[in-house]
Amino acid sequence: MIDNKRVLVVEPYYGGSHQAFLNGLLDTLQCQSVLVTLPARKWKMRMQVAAPWVVSQVRSMEKNQRWFDSVLCSTFVDVAVLRAMLTQLPGWNPEARFCTYFHENQFAYPGQLKDPSIFQFTSINFNTALVSDCLAFNSHFNLNSFLELSRKFLKKMSEISIIEHHRAIAEKSVVLYPGIDFSTIDQTAAGEVQEGDNSPVIVWNHRWEHDKNPDEFFTALWRIKERGHKFKLIVLGQSFKNQPQCFSWAKDVFAKEIVHFGYADSKQQYGELLGQGDIVVSTSIHEFFGISVLEAVRAGCRPLLPNRLSYPELFEPAFLYAEDNLVAELEKVIVEGDRLGRELGRRYTDQYSWNNIGGDYGNWLFG
Repeated sequence: MIDNKRVLVVEPYYGGSHQAFLNGLLDTLQCQSVLVTLPARKWKMRMQVAAPWVVSQVRSMEKNQRWFDSVLCSTFVDVAVLRAMLTQLPGWNPEARFCTYFHENQFAYPGQLKDPSIFQFTSINFNTALVSDCLAFNSHFNLNSFLELSRKFLKKMSEISIIEHHRAIAEKSVVLYPGIDFSTIDQTAAGEVQEGDNSPVIVWNHRWEHDKNPDEFFTALWRIKERGHKFKLIVLGQSFKNQPQCFSWAKDVFAKEIVHFGYADSKQQYGELLGQGDIVVSTSIHEFFGISVLEAVRAGCRPLLPNRLSYPELFEPAFLYAEDNLVAELEKVIVEGDRLGRELGRRYTDQYSWNNIGGDYGNWLFG
Protein backbone atom coordinates (compact mmCIF):
# COMPACT_ATOMS: atom_id res chain seq x y z
CA MET A 1 0.00 0.00 0.00
CA ILE A 2 1.40 3.39 -0.95
CA ASP A 3 -1.57 5.63 -0.20
CA ASN A 4 0.12 6.67 3.07
CA LYS A 5 3.44 7.47 1.37
CA ARG A 6 4.47 11.09 0.79
CA VAL A 7 6.41 12.13 -2.28
CA LEU A 8 7.94 15.50 -3.11
CA VAL A 9 7.68 16.02 -6.86
CA VAL A 10 10.23 18.44 -8.31
CA GLU A 11 9.73 19.54 -11.91
CA PRO A 12 11.37 22.80 -13.05
CA TYR A 13 10.01 22.25 -16.57
CA TYR A 14 6.32 21.64 -15.88
CA GLY A 15 4.67 21.55 -19.27
CA GLY A 16 4.09 19.35 -22.30
CA SER A 17 5.01 15.69 -21.92
CA HIS A 18 6.63 16.29 -18.52
CA GLN A 19 3.38 17.65 -17.10
CA ALA A 20 1.26 14.94 -18.72
CA PHE A 21 3.59 12.29 -17.29
CA LEU A 22 3.28 13.60 -13.73
CA ASN A 23 -0.48 14.04 -13.97
CA GLY A 24 -0.91 10.47 -15.13
CA LEU A 25 1.55 9.05 -12.63
CA LEU A 26 0.06 10.75 -9.57
CA ASP A 27 -3.50 9.97 -10.64
CA THR A 28 -2.51 6.32 -10.96
CA LEU A 29 -0.51 5.95 -7.74
CA GLN A 30 -2.92 7.88 -5.51
CA CYS A 31 -0.15 8.61 -2.99
CA GLN A 32 0.23 11.82 -1.02
CA SER A 33 2.15 14.27 -3.19
CA VAL A 34 3.45 17.81 -3.02
CA LEU A 35 4.42 19.39 -6.34
CA VAL A 36 7.09 22.07 -6.62
CA THR A 37 7.16 23.23 -10.22
CA LEU A 38 8.18 26.00 -12.61
CA PRO A 39 6.77 26.79 -16.09
CA ALA A 40 8.32 24.99 -19.05
CA ARG A 41 10.78 27.56 -20.35
CA LYS A 42 14.46 28.55 -20.09
CA TRP A 43 15.61 24.98 -19.53
CA LYS A 44 19.28 25.90 -19.19
CA MET A 45 18.59 28.26 -16.31
CA ARG A 46 16.32 25.65 -14.73
CA MET A 47 19.09 23.06 -14.73
CA GLN A 48 21.60 25.48 -13.24
CA VAL A 49 19.67 27.24 -10.47
CA ALA A 50 16.28 25.57 -9.89
CA ALA A 51 17.58 23.43 -7.02
CA PRO A 52 18.16 26.30 -4.52
CA TRP A 53 14.75 27.72 -5.40
CA VAL A 54 13.11 24.35 -4.69
CA VAL A 55 14.84 24.24 -1.30
CA SER A 56 13.44 27.69 -0.48
CA GLN A 57 9.95 26.40 -1.26
CA VAL A 58 10.39 23.42 1.05
CA ARG A 59 11.84 25.66 3.75
CA SER A 60 8.66 27.75 3.65
CA MET A 61 6.62 24.67 4.63
CA GLU A 62 5.76 23.92 8.23
CA LYS A 63 8.47 21.81 9.82
CA ASN A 64 6.16 18.80 10.23
CA GLN A 65 5.32 18.96 6.51
CA ARG A 66 8.92 18.53 5.35
CA TRP A 67 8.92 14.78 5.89
CA PHE A 68 8.81 12.83 2.63
CA ASP A 69 9.36 9.17 1.86
CA SER A 70 10.60 9.92 -1.65
CA VAL A 71 11.65 12.78 -3.90
CA LEU A 72 10.85 12.46 -7.60
CA CYS A 73 12.93 14.64 -9.91
CA SER A 74 13.34 15.15 -13.62
CA THR A 75 16.71 15.84 -15.22
CA PHE A 76 15.99 19.57 -15.37
CA VAL A 77 17.04 19.86 -11.73
CA ASP A 78 20.56 19.48 -10.34
CA VAL A 79 19.81 16.69 -7.86
CA ALA A 80 23.31 16.85 -6.35
CA VAL A 81 22.70 20.42 -5.19
CA LEU A 82 19.10 19.70 -4.25
CA ARG A 83 19.93 16.70 -2.08
CA ALA A 84 22.83 18.43 -0.33
CA MET A 85 20.67 21.42 0.60
CA LEU A 86 17.49 19.55 1.57
CA THR A 87 19.29 17.29 4.04
CA GLN A 88 20.26 20.41 6.02
CA LEU A 89 16.64 21.44 6.65
CA PRO A 90 15.14 20.80 10.12
CA GLY A 91 12.39 18.20 9.89
CA TRP A 92 13.72 16.64 6.69
CA ASN A 93 13.67 12.84 6.47
CA PRO A 94 17.35 11.81 6.19
CA GLU A 95 16.25 8.47 4.69
CA ALA A 96 14.20 10.04 1.89
CA ARG A 97 14.66 8.15 -1.37
CA PHE A 98 15.77 10.34 -4.32
CA CYS A 99 14.44 9.03 -7.64
CA THR A 100 15.22 10.66 -10.98
CA TYR A 101 13.27 10.03 -14.17
CA PHE A 102 15.16 10.61 -17.41
CA HIS A 103 12.72 11.84 -20.05
CA GLU A 104 15.85 12.77 -21.99
CA ASN A 105 19.59 13.00 -21.46
CA GLN A 106 21.82 15.86 -22.52
CA PHE A 107 24.56 13.54 -23.76
CA ALA A 108 22.36 12.39 -26.65
CA TYR A 109 20.31 15.52 -27.29
CA PRO A 110 21.14 16.88 -30.78
CA GLY A 111 21.72 20.62 -30.69
CA GLN A 112 20.90 22.75 -33.72
CA LEU A 113 24.17 24.63 -33.30
CA LYS A 114 27.45 23.54 -31.75
CA ASP A 115 27.30 24.69 -28.13
CA PRO A 116 30.58 24.73 -26.19
CA SER A 117 28.62 25.09 -22.94
CA ILE A 118 26.85 21.74 -23.37
CA PHE A 119 29.38 20.01 -21.10
CA GLN A 120 28.03 21.78 -18.04
CA PHE A 121 24.59 20.30 -18.72
CA THR A 122 25.89 16.81 -19.43
CA SER A 123 27.85 17.10 -16.18
CA ILE A 124 24.68 18.04 -14.28
CA ASN A 125 22.96 14.96 -15.73
CA PHE A 126 25.91 12.78 -14.74
CA ASN A 127 26.13 14.15 -11.19
CA THR A 128 22.37 13.79 -10.84
CA ALA A 129 22.71 10.13 -11.76
CA LEU A 130 25.55 9.71 -9.26
CA VAL A 131 23.65 10.98 -6.22
CA SER A 132 20.17 9.61 -6.98
CA ASP A 133 19.16 6.40 -5.20
CA CYS A 134 17.41 5.05 -8.28
CA LEU A 135 17.13 6.04 -11.92
CA ALA A 136 14.52 5.28 -14.55
CA PHE A 137 14.83 5.96 -18.28
CA ASN A 138 11.88 6.17 -20.63
CA SER A 139 13.43 3.79 -23.20
CA HIS A 140 16.34 1.43 -23.68
CA PHE A 141 17.65 3.84 -26.30
CA ASN A 142 17.71 6.62 -23.72
CA LEU A 143 19.47 4.46 -21.12
CA ASN A 144 21.99 2.96 -23.52
CA SER A 145 22.87 6.30 -25.12
CA PHE A 146 23.37 7.84 -21.67
CA LEU A 147 25.66 5.03 -20.52
CA GLU A 148 27.63 4.89 -23.76
CA LEU A 149 28.13 8.63 -24.20
CA SER A 150 28.81 9.37 -20.53
CA ARG A 151 31.46 6.64 -20.59
CA LYS A 152 33.12 8.38 -23.56
CA PHE A 153 32.86 11.63 -21.65
CA LEU A 154 34.73 10.14 -18.69
CA LYS A 155 37.51 8.88 -20.96
CA LYS A 156 38.36 12.49 -21.84
CA MET A 157 39.56 13.13 -18.31
CA SER A 158 43.29 12.98 -17.70
CA GLU A 159 45.05 11.61 -14.62
CA ILE A 160 41.85 10.48 -12.85
CA SER A 161 39.38 7.64 -13.28
CA ILE A 162 35.91 7.30 -11.79
CA ILE A 163 34.72 4.43 -13.94
CA GLU A 164 33.51 2.53 -10.84
CA HIS A 165 30.93 5.27 -10.33
CA HIS A 166 29.78 4.78 -13.90
CA ARG A 167 29.20 1.10 -13.19
CA ALA A 168 27.20 2.04 -10.10
CA ILE A 169 24.94 4.24 -12.23
CA ALA A 170 24.24 1.35 -14.60
CA GLU A 171 23.40 -0.97 -11.70
CA LYS A 172 20.73 1.33 -10.25
CA SER A 173 19.12 2.16 -13.61
CA VAL A 174 15.95 0.64 -15.05
CA VAL A 175 13.74 1.31 -18.06
CA LEU A 176 10.17 2.38 -17.33
CA TYR A 177 8.16 3.43 -20.34
CA PRO A 178 6.06 6.55 -19.66
CA GLY A 179 2.40 5.81 -19.15
CA ILE A 180 -0.03 7.36 -21.60
CA ASP A 181 -3.62 8.43 -21.00
CA PHE A 182 -5.51 7.20 -24.07
CA SER A 183 -8.99 7.97 -22.68
CA THR A 184 -9.73 10.99 -24.89
CA ILE A 185 -8.54 9.22 -28.03
CA ASP A 186 -10.64 6.17 -27.15
CA GLN A 187 -13.74 8.30 -26.63
CA THR A 188 -13.55 10.31 -29.84
CA ALA A 189 -15.03 8.88 -33.02
CA ALA A 190 -13.22 8.98 -36.32
CA GLY A 191 -14.60 11.67 -38.60
CA GLU A 192 -14.88 11.92 -42.35
CA VAL A 193 -12.35 14.12 -44.09
CA GLN A 194 -14.47 14.78 -47.14
CA GLU A 195 -17.44 12.84 -48.43
CA GLY A 196 -16.53 10.73 -51.44
CA ASP A 197 -12.77 11.32 -51.05
CA ASN A 198 -10.86 8.12 -50.32
CA SER A 199 -7.39 9.69 -50.39
CA PRO A 200 -5.25 8.47 -47.50
CA VAL A 201 -4.75 10.98 -44.69
CA ILE A 202 -1.15 11.49 -43.59
CA VAL A 203 -0.54 12.73 -40.04
CA TRP A 204 2.51 14.57 -38.69
CA ASN A 205 2.04 15.32 -34.98
CA HIS A 206 5.34 16.42 -33.47
CA ARG A 207 6.83 19.59 -32.02
CA TRP A 208 7.64 22.13 -34.72
CA GLU A 209 11.37 22.09 -34.06
CA HIS A 210 14.49 21.11 -35.96
CA ASP A 211 15.11 17.90 -34.01
CA LYS A 212 11.85 16.47 -35.36
CA ASN A 213 13.29 16.95 -38.86
CA PRO A 214 10.20 18.42 -40.60
CA ASP A 215 12.25 19.36 -43.69
CA GLU A 216 12.70 15.70 -44.62
CA PHE A 217 9.00 15.00 -44.09
CA PHE A 218 7.73 17.86 -46.26
CA THR A 219 10.36 17.19 -48.94
CA ALA A 220 9.26 13.56 -49.15
CA LEU A 221 5.63 14.64 -49.30
CA TRP A 222 6.43 17.01 -52.16
CA ARG A 223 8.06 14.20 -54.11
CA ILE A 224 5.00 12.01 -53.49
CA LYS A 225 2.79 14.77 -54.84
CA GLU A 226 5.00 15.20 -57.90
CA ARG A 227 4.50 11.50 -58.66
CA GLY A 228 0.77 12.09 -58.87
CA HIS A 229 -0.35 10.40 -55.65
CA LYS A 230 -3.42 11.82 -53.93
CA PHE A 231 -3.44 12.33 -50.17
CA LYS A 232 -4.77 14.54 -47.42
CA LEU A 233 -2.60 16.12 -44.71
CA ILE A 234 -3.05 16.75 -41.00
CA VAL A 235 -0.20 18.62 -39.31
CA LEU A 236 -0.41 18.86 -35.53
CA GLY A 237 2.02 19.65 -32.73
CA GLN A 238 3.21 22.56 -30.65
CA SER A 239 4.77 25.48 -32.50
CA PHE A 240 7.11 28.15 -31.21
CA LYS A 241 8.18 31.68 -32.10
CA ASN A 242 11.27 30.45 -33.93
CA GLN A 243 9.99 27.54 -36.00
CA PRO A 244 11.60 25.92 -39.06
CA GLN A 245 10.80 27.85 -42.25
CA CYS A 246 9.55 24.72 -43.99
CA PHE A 247 6.20 25.01 -42.19
CA SER A 248 5.33 28.27 -43.99
CA TRP A 249 6.39 26.73 -47.30
CA ALA A 250 4.39 23.56 -46.67
CA LYS A 251 1.24 25.46 -45.77
CA ASP A 252 1.26 27.07 -49.22
CA VAL A 253 2.45 24.08 -51.27
CA PHE A 254 -0.03 21.62 -49.73
CA ALA A 255 -2.94 24.05 -49.40
CA LYS A 256 -5.29 21.75 -51.38
CA GLU A 257 -4.34 18.69 -49.33
CA ILE A 258 -4.50 20.23 -45.85
CA VAL A 259 -7.29 19.12 -43.52
CA HIS A 260 -5.73 20.75 -40.46
CA PHE A 261 -2.49 22.66 -39.96
CA GLY A 262 -1.55 23.77 -36.45
CA TYR A 263 -1.96 23.04 -32.77
CA ALA A 264 -5.24 21.41 -31.75
CA ASP A 265 -7.43 23.63 -29.58
CA SER A 266 -8.35 20.82 -27.18
CA LYS A 267 -7.63 17.19 -26.35
CA GLN A 268 -10.94 16.26 -27.91
CA GLN A 269 -10.08 17.98 -31.20
CA TYR A 270 -6.66 16.33 -31.13
CA GLY A 271 -8.25 12.90 -30.69
CA GLU A 272 -10.78 13.54 -33.43
CA LEU A 273 -8.08 14.64 -35.88
CA LEU A 274 -5.95 11.59 -35.14
CA GLY A 275 -9.04 9.47 -35.73
CA GLN A 276 -9.25 10.86 -39.27
CA GLY A 277 -5.69 9.78 -40.05
CA ASP A 278 -4.53 6.71 -41.95
CA ILE A 279 -0.73 7.03 -41.74
CA VAL A 280 1.45 8.68 -39.09
CA VAL A 281 4.99 9.57 -40.12
CA SER A 282 8.09 10.44 -38.13
CA THR A 283 11.39 11.72 -39.49
CA SER A 284 12.88 12.59 -36.09
CA ILE A 285 16.59 12.82 -35.45
CA HIS A 286 15.79 12.99 -31.74
CA GLU A 287 13.25 10.83 -29.98
CA PHE A 288 13.83 9.28 -26.58
CA PHE A 289 10.41 7.61 -26.59
CA GLY A 290 7.60 8.61 -28.98
CA ILE A 291 4.31 9.43 -27.27
CA SER A 292 2.85 11.32 -30.22
CA VAL A 293 3.32 8.34 -32.55
CA LEU A 294 1.72 5.96 -30.05
CA GLU A 295 -1.25 8.33 -29.70
CA ALA A 296 -1.78 8.28 -33.47
CA VAL A 297 -1.41 4.49 -33.58
CA ARG A 298 -3.99 4.25 -30.79
CA ALA A 299 -6.38 6.15 -33.05
CA GLY A 300 -5.81 3.63 -35.84
CA CYS A 301 -3.00 5.17 -37.90
CA ARG A 302 -0.41 2.94 -39.52
CA PRO A 303 3.07 4.11 -38.35
CA LEU A 304 5.94 4.79 -40.75
CA LEU A 305 9.05 5.44 -38.67
CA PRO A 306 12.81 5.67 -39.11
CA ASN A 307 14.80 2.60 -38.11
CA ARG A 308 16.66 4.46 -35.37
CA LEU A 309 16.35 6.03 -31.90
CA SER A 310 13.64 4.47 -29.71
CA TYR A 311 11.37 3.31 -32.53
CA PRO A 312 12.88 -0.19 -33.08
CA GLU A 313 12.05 -1.17 -29.49
CA LEU A 314 8.44 0.03 -29.81
CA PHE A 315 7.47 -1.31 -33.24
CA GLU A 316 8.24 -4.30 -35.42
CA PRO A 317 10.46 -3.92 -38.54
CA ALA A 318 7.47 -3.80 -40.91
CA PHE A 319 6.74 -0.27 -39.65
CA LEU A 320 10.31 1.02 -39.97
CA TYR A 321 12.05 2.51 -43.00
CA ALA A 322 15.76 2.51 -43.73
CA GLU A 323 17.84 5.67 -44.05
CA ASP A 324 17.07 7.58 -47.29
CA ASN A 325 14.17 5.26 -48.09
CA LEU A 326 11.26 7.35 -46.79
CA VAL A 327 9.82 8.32 -50.18
CA ALA A 328 9.69 4.75 -51.47
CA GLU A 329 8.15 3.42 -48.27
CA LEU A 330 5.62 6.24 -48.02
CA GLU A 331 4.61 5.69 -51.63
CA LYS A 332 4.13 1.99 -50.94
CA VAL A 333 1.97 2.60 -47.87
CA ILE A 334 -0.16 5.15 -49.74
CA VAL A 335 -0.79 2.71 -52.59
CA GLU A 336 -1.54 -0.23 -50.27
CA GLY A 337 -3.74 1.85 -47.96
CA ASP A 338 -3.19 -0.43 -44.98
CA ARG A 339 -4.62 1.62 -42.12
CA LEU A 340 -4.33 -0.25 -38.82
CA GLY A 341 -7.77 0.55 -37.46
CA ARG A 342 -8.65 1.11 -33.82
CA GLU A 343 -8.78 -2.49 -32.69
CA LEU A 344 -5.27 -3.26 -33.89
CA GLY A 345 -4.10 0.16 -32.73
CA ARG A 346 -5.18 -0.67 -29.19
CA ARG A 347 -3.34 -3.98 -29.31
CA TYR A 348 -0.11 -2.18 -30.19
CA THR A 349 -0.51 0.48 -27.49
CA ASP A 350 -2.27 -1.12 -24.50
CA GLN A 351 1.02 -2.04 -22.84
CA TYR A 352 1.86 1.68 -22.53
CA SER A 353 -1.32 2.75 -20.73
CA TRP A 354 -1.10 3.82 -17.10
CA ASN A 355 -3.40 0.98 -16.07
CA ASN A 356 -0.80 -1.55 -17.17
CA ILE A 357 2.42 0.03 -15.93
CA GLY A 358 1.43 2.12 -12.91
CA GLY A 359 2.38 -0.58 -10.44
CA ASP A 360 5.97 -0.67 -11.72
CA TYR A 361 6.32 3.00 -10.89
CA GLY A 362 5.06 2.47 -7.34
CA ASN A 363 7.70 -0.18 -6.73
CA TRP A 364 10.44 1.99 -8.22
CA LEU A 365 9.47 5.15 -6.39
CA PHE A 366 9.02 3.69 -2.90
CA GLY A 367 11.10 0.51 -3.03
